[in-house]
Amino acid sequence: MTKNIMIVGVGGQGSLLASKLLGHLLLTEGYDVKVSEVHGMSQRGGSVVTYVRFGEKVYSPVIDKGEADFIVSFEKLEAARYLEYLKPDGRIVTNTQEIDPMPVITGAAPYPDQLIEKMRQKGANVDAMDCLTLANEAGSAKAVNIVLMGKLSNYFDIPLEKWQKAIAECVPEKFLELNQKAFMLGREQ
Repeated sequence: MTKNIMIVGVGGQGSLLASKLLGHLLLTEGYDVKVSEVHGMSQRGGSVVTYVRFGEKVYSPVIDKGEADFIVSFEKLEAARYLEYLKPDGRIVTNTQEIDPMPVITGAAPYPDQLIEKMRQKGANVDAMDCLTLANEAGSAKAVNIVLMGKLSNYFDIPLEKWQKAIAECVPEKFLELNQKAFMLGREQ
């Protein structure tokens, strides 16, 4: 049975490292893994999507609407934007942070309110937390991605030590302690 994870966010938030970490971990667990390239305007703060698919045999890296087991979102508007990709019994793991998209910045539209509640009203299982505060507590606002991976780890039957080993193998040594702390802060929420 193939499992599908979408990682969605805004350019520059670390979705590449998150997908690399997940792909690395799942490969070491013996799964066939396909990780797509990042789609979107990653250099300009635009919407970015990465697909991670794993199972016994995976033939395509692409996730279609209604197929995502998990949507991991760095920003709640991005979670709402990709809601139609979630399976009926899927789960959204999202940061509650708001990053204004261009229409909001230019004053053409307001930032939508009550997004978490609206997604839940549509039947989505939403696990929302303030990852930015936790990342800052770990030592860097840039660790939001690893805080999210920590939260996501609670939904996998993979021992903590293996997650920590994958982080050690994917993160530069000088940032390892910070990222391990960020991971645990997310996992413990």
